[in-house]
Amino acid sequence: MASQLLFLALLLAMTCSIAFAAESLQDFCVAQPTRLGPVNGIVCKDPNLVEANDFFYSGLDIAGNTSTVFGSRVTSVRVNQIPGLNTFGISIARIDFAAWGVNPPHTHPRATEILTVLEGSLQVGFVTSNPENKLITKILQPGDVFVFPEGLVHFQYNVGYTIAVAYSAFSSQNPGTITLANTVFGARPHISSDILTKAFLVDKEAIYNIQSRF
Repeated sequence: MASQLLFLALLLAMTCSIAFAAESLQDFCVAQPTRLGPVNGIVCKDPNLVEANDFFYSGLDIAGNTSTVFGSRVTSVRVNQIPGLNTFGISIARIDFAAWGVNPPHTHPRATEILTVLEGSLQVGFVTSNPENKLITKILQPGDVFVFPEGLVHFQYNVGYTIAVAYSAFSSQNPGTITLANTVFGARPHISSDILTKAFLVDKEAIYNIQSRF
């Protein structure tokens, strides 16, 4: 019995030490690009060389160019734009929409997203995972806030005749973005049409037609 209690105590101590090790052990770790081998994150800049601009970005007040095929533009501010975000697990983005513009279905594999509408009206939504695949959707007005869970497919669509603007915050310094259509139909080299015809239940001509657009 005593040996079992000792084992449990050691296991608890190890668990606690791992949990505490995940906390910051310093004030900051400003990202320092390096040519060394890749790491999970970015190595720290010498603290003696850190300056205010390492924590600063200017320009998020400027509207993005929405003259795109989707009628939207995402301006991301991540660790590549603000090196001081390194290890902090946060980032932000501005999303501009032309009338009826869409930020098409996509996922962020490393972050939960919280979006606030500043201007216009947006239909937003996400789809739950298999097998339910339930659509959770809502129309947002200025001042409204909506959360997109990490990894789930989601979208934003301007349902008005005027522009729309939103800001999104993420629970990662580098949330990543996987746009479904670009990924599936724009992969290089192409995913085999034999696979896509079975996955989407269409003929090969339909697949070739869609792939030619990406």
